[in-house]
Amino acid sequence: MLVIFNPTAGSRRARPLWRVLDVLIANGVRLDVAETRCPGHAETLAREAAEAGETLIVAAGGDGTIAEVANGLMGSDARLGIIPLGTANVLAGELGLSLTPGGIAAALAFGRTRVHWPGLARGSRGTWMFVQMLGVGFDARVVHRINPALKRIMGRSAYAVQTLAELFRYDFHPITVRIDDQETQAASVIVSKGRFYGGKFVLTDDARPAEPGFSVLLFDRSGPAAALMYGAALPLGRLGRAPGVRHLRARQIVFGTNQMIPAQSDGDSAGFTPLSISDAPGPIHVVVG
Repeated sequence: MLVIFNPTAGSRRARPLWRVLDVLIANGVRLDVAETRCPGHAETLAREAAEAGETLIVAAGGDGTIAEVANGLMGSDARLGIIPLGTANVLAGELGLSLTPGGIAAALAFGRTRVHWPGLARGSRGTWMFVQMLGVGFDARVVHRINPALKRIMGRSAYAVQTLAELFRYDFHPITVRIDDQETQAASVIVSKGRFYGGKFVLTDDARPAEPGFSVLLFDRSGPAAALMYGAALPLGRLGRAPGVRHLRARQIVFGTNQMIPAQSDGDSAGFTPLSISDAPGPIHVVVG
């Protein structure tokens, strides 16, 4: 078992990681820990380990780290393990993973897997997979501007602070998007593989993470008042049914070629549009216990 961990996450995340590793080691599990040195290094480490024949590669971090490791495993038979150490841990919630050291260690040791079919994005930063969701518009602007140090200190509350800061800075420019064979416009768009967003807040009820295709939410209302309304609807589980929200299933999503709208992927900055989204070449196998 190889565990990939970002040491810049700090002691707040290193301590729970070592509690999980202590349980695994105490039960005779052989493992190695590889620390990342820069963005994208987790993908490289995972790819090299998979090519060397490692059968279980574990991402210790948040959804962004998990996505990086998943990118490195694409095309291999290696299984993806998860030690949830992120701010929101959306994919862990989607899969019903334990957040306790004993529960995480037991799942990794037992090794039962579930199929998960990621999305594939192509844009200004290249080509990459996302495991949970990709957003274009206001939520991406918040992700672009959030202070990493504030995020480490405040956790999810940092997003609320940054959201308020961006309400009157963002211009809410209309986004042109083609969904399969239909072109439309929206103020913001979220393309999702799963039910949850920002933690265990329900975004959609028709998620099919084990199958190709996406749930697409288009937010037609723009401006600070609309952003506040959508933000208030999220913790109430009503975002997908809020006024001005359209909900579609799709296989291909293409954002306008002559626009530069911020994008985020699994909670990390993903550059700007134009970009296109389709299914990854195949599924990955995620250890769930």
